[in-house]
Amino acid sequence: MDETTPSNPEEYQYLNIIQKIISVGTWEEGRNGRTKSIFGEMMRFSLANGQIPILTTKRTAWKTCLRELLWFIRGETDNRLLQEQGVHIWDGNTSREFLDSRGLNHYREGLIGPGYGFQWRHFGGEYDAATGKGLTTGLDKSLAEGLTSRKSLGIDQLRQIIDALKDPAQRTSRRLIMTAWNPLQLDEMALPPCHMICQFNVHDGNKLSCSMTQRSCDELLGVPFNIASYSFLTHLIAHHCGLEAHEFVYFKGNCHLYEEHIEAATTQLQRTPFAFPTLEIRVRRENIEDYIVDDFVVNGYKSHEAIKAKMVA
Repeated sequence: MDETTPSNPEEYQYLNIIQKIISVGTWEEGRNGRTKSIFGEMMRFSLANGQIPILTTKRTAWKTCLRELLWFIRGETDNRLLQEQGVHIWDGNTSREFLDSRGLNHYREGLIGPGYGFQWRHFGGEYDAATGKGLTTGLDKSLAEGLTSRKSLGIDQLRQIIDALKDPAQRTSRRLIMTAWNPLQLDEMALPPCHMICQFNVHDGNKLSCSMTQRSCDELLGVPFNIASYSFLTHLIAHHCGLEAHEFVYFKGNCHLYEEHIEAATTQLQRTPFAFPTLEIRVRRENIEDYIVDDFVVNGYKSHEAIKAKMVA
């Protein structure tokens, strides 16, 4: 290690979990391969003063992460929209072979089903496999077609949270919860959500924090994206609602390394973290779904080189 490199104690939370898995984790044979795992961990990351925890012990493709997040925020489920932006993280889980293995033969290749963003924006709504959207794209259209039931529309959880955070009388509610885990529709999803539920909390009048609970944590490839994604989301919602981003708290269930990732993870452990960068959001748009990647500026991101590893679908 380079002893002159600035230390970053928050990133060591992640590295310590990697080390713990390698040292004391147990080998398990799972759905998609052999993993070494532990269960039940937690990390906290400050978002104060614009800080954003994009991991530095390997290069993190934060724009790819952000493009996926904005796709979630828009309620999209079609991987082709990500592929058009050069994002391929969903390719393995939306291939024809993978969809057929889930019994989703009626989905065209590229659809994830009513997961993540669909549940954020249309929780419990009826999913249209022909379009990859809800059966309704908005209340006006729904009313015009006579589809006024909650079952057809679903619940826009993200909109409810934003409306509450903009209202000083509601923003301290302990019910600002958004979940992607909908047991009634899990079998319609290409992949049941790994990051399942988050809660937003305001204290001291304007400091916004987010906690997120994740059932399955792919430590080498997935977790760095999850940390960055929910930190981006918290910064964005704070900015959009006139609040200050304060903290991201991460609760983790099954924390694992795939057998083929152990060597790469060991390499990452030899690196000393740099300081986290900061985030600037240039504009405040009218609607949360209107933000684009170019609205976000990450300043001072210094990292070690990327570590190549194959994603396990």
